[in-house]
Amino acid sequence: MPVITLPDETQRRFEHPVTVAEVAADIGRGLAKAAVAGKVDGRLVDTRHPIDHDARVAIITDRDAEGLEVIRHSTAHLLAHAVKTLYPSAQVTIGPVIDDGFYYDFAFERPFHPEDLEKIEAKMKELAKADLPLERRVMPRDEAVAFFRGQGEEYKARIIEEIPEDQELSLYAQGDFVDLCRGPHVPSTGKLKAFKLTKVAGAYWRGDANNEMLQRIYGTAWPNKQQLEEYLHRLAEAERRDHRRIGQELDLFSIQDEAGGGLVFWHPKGARIRRAIEQFWFDMHERAGYEFLYTPHIANLDLWMTSGHAEFYADSMYEPMEDDHQRFQLKPMNCPFHVLVYKDRLHSYRDLPLRWAEMGTVYRREMSGALHGLMRVRGFTQDDAHIFCREDQIEAEILRILDLTLDVLRAFGFNDFDVNLSTRPDKAVGSDYIWEHATAALKGALEKKGLAYEVDAGGGAFYGPKIDIKIRDAIGRQWQCSTVQLDFNLPERFDMEYVDEDNQRRRPIMIHRALLGSVERFFGVLIEHYAGAFPLWLAPVQAQVLTITDRQDAYAREVVQALRDRGLRADADLRNEKIGFKIREHTLQRVPYLLVVGDREMDTRTVAVRTRSGEDLGSMDLESLQDRLTRENAARGPINVED
Repeated sequence: MPVITLPDETQRRFEHPVTVAEVAADIGRGLAKAAVAGKVDGRLVDTRHPIDHDARVAIITDRDAEGLEVIRHSTAHLLAHAVKTLYPSAQVTIGPVIDDGFYYDFAFERPFHPEDLEKIEAKMKELAKADLPLERRVMPRDEAVAFFRGQGEEYKARIIEEIPEDQELSLYAQGDFVDLCRGPHVPSTGKLKAFKLTKVAGAYWRGDANNEMLQRIYGTAWPNKQQLEEYLHRLAEAERRDHRRIGQELDLFSIQDEAGGGLVFWHPKGARIRRAIEQFWFDMHERAGYEFLYTPHIANLDLWMTSGHAEFYADSMYEPMEDDHQRFQLKPMNCPFHVLVYKDRLHSYRDLPLRWAEMGTVYRREMSGALHGLMRVRGFTQDDAHIFCREDQIEAEILRILDLTLDVLRAFGFNDFDVNLSTRPDKAVGSDYIWEHATAALKGALEKKGLAYEVDAGGGAFYGPKIDIKIRDAIGRQWQCSTVQLDFNLPERFDMEYVDEDNQRRRPIMIHRALLGSVERFFGVLIEHYAGAFPLWLAPVQAQVLTITDRQDAYAREVVQALRDRGLRADADLRNEKIGFKIREHTLQRVPYLLVVGDREMDTRTVAVRTRSGEDLGSMDLESLQDRLTRENAARGPINVED
């Protein structure tokens, strides 16, 4: 007689073992119809899962995050079923859930084409409409190996062979298709109502470039068609904002294959934006009490041995180079260099905290398949900083960092943040006391700032807890940029010391932090956030002067120089083209202000002002224009200015 306790603490008694589906039906017909899975004593299970003991039970529907994951997982199986139905010689491998969807990898003798995806999706809809029940069965490992090998599924057999012999495996069948899976799954394919296949790409078996290439079909799945359409709209909007395309259209940067890929070439207009970003960064840090460092790009291998990078980070570092009987490596991080500057002299407790910042270029070995525009590159510039402080200074320094972080991110137009506090992992250096003290300091700083956060239990680095701040862009996507990490490891490895008030030697605490993450990636995020239409202070060309005839050329140059004298980025278009053509071209270039000068403007020493949105601001004298643009530029964002 199991007693079932529901999430609202009410209880239901049954005279015999029941399934999750029967519990849902006992609560109500609507809930039974909506159920896609259940949770029994905290474990996610199928609705057919039997319950023969007292248990806490929750019914999972498509409104729950876990329910959506079950739907996506089941849709991945639906994809595999459709592929095997249409292309029986294809072999299935793995098909996990990912952000906003799922994928499944296949081994097939020829590439899948767009028309194949259309056929596969149509077959998926047919199988979903058939409302095939998903049935779970268990099978001993060796029997499962023989079963899949007998089906011609060599990859599945290989996966199972890596599982311990005494482990029982679960398989799920829908119609004539059977797949290896721990589950859970929806009760039947009829629950899968809104899905779309999005693309196909190559993927190495087991993610190893030495293995054979498979084909990965991506898809998305949602509880209903409205949410699917909304997602596809966001996908189209993301494509429209793709920084690689916009970067080419606006001539901001390029990635040159001849240079090896993953290395960014900043073109003049992109370099203008980079200078604006970096100058703002330097100004903000100077006001916040930081000093600046410049450090080398390579170091002796011994340094990376001491820091631990040669042991723990070797896969991401380039091979050493020989010179003068020494081995040097490109730096993947700046931190050991800042440690060396610290160790150059002995510090007193009165010297601390020391706040040192650097725009430091680092190099990391990335597989060519992982490279992605500005978002994943091999050489990039970190807006790095390290604070060396006493234990009793941790919380105050974290508060200062959070203040600076939020001020900087808000200036770039980001106001929506998600914050994680990552705590001690199973394997960590440092005493329990230091970890507890440091974690409490991070938590206290977040709470004093009034920042809502989620705890990522065990998600800290082995050398200390950390805070991660994610920003949301204009279309709601999250981007990990800012991170604050406490480090007990490098001070120990490098034998860092300071002299306390009792003349005793003590270890400083090291705080690593980056606000933008990297200049390259942050620039890519900015491009997509603004779709290339940057606010005035970031626009590569802030004002474009357009002449109607060549009679205005000299005056146009004078206007440009007057704006440049006020620190504004202005250019003149003196080409012998119609004014409508010029306006259209520079509007497409997202120039914030278009300044038209004809004979009347030249005679009256004015300019006709238009915005890139097409708004006509009328005629302005040069001084009024300078004042307006200077104020807006200094405000780092659009402001209301009286004409």
